[in-house]
Amino acid sequence: MRVPMRAPLPVSVRGSGRPALRFWVRWTAGFLAFPIGGLAGRAAAGPVDDALSALVGGGVAGAMIGAGQALLSSGRLNPARWSVATAVGSGLGLMLGAALVGYRTDLGSLALMGAVEGVLLGTAQACALPRDARRRPLWAMAMPALWAAGWTVTTLAGVGVDARYTVFGATGALAFSALSGVLLHRLLPATAPGRTTGPDSLREVDA
Repeated sequence: MRVPMRAPLPVSVRGSGRPALRFWVRWTAGFLAFPIGGLAGRAAAGPVDDALSALVGGGVAGAMIGAGQALLSSGRLNPARWSVATAVGSGLGLMLGAALVGYRTDLGSLALMGAVEGVLLGTAQACALPRDARRRPLWAMAMPALWAAGWTVTTLAGVGVDARYTVFGATGALAFSALSGVLLHRLLPATAPGRTTGPDSLREVDA
């Protein structure tokens, strides 16, 4: 007897503008993880004024930020891998970047610090992207500019950056999240795993 069976087909998340917009809005809302992560990093290590405080504070902040981003990625990022990669990249990157600029907090120094941190952070996160992500080196290449932009926006917004926070504030985080969300949507797989669609997927199998 031949029985019609429904074969699962992947559902494109780029087929219409709505899924893309929903992903971008959710990812951008993740900017709230930055001030939370910043407070956690400061509580753990105090102001960034030496290598140890930068490493610990940056790592704690990165873990919080990575977890928040993964949870709001519509299931397209692995929470454990993304959180660990963000913690490692942020901790090591902040330690190197802050030392390079002598822990200064003027606009130029913070932008350079952010760019240096972005190199390590972007590399670590690119390795944590799904295996079928498109052109993952683009993420690594974009992070230095985007992380520097986050510090630049925060500084220009008048936030008291002389307090030596572990990560830029909400204004910079909002700009960073909005821009990085557009890029991430283009790099991640075009289909949502495990979803199926209906009548067009009929096939026949022998029973």
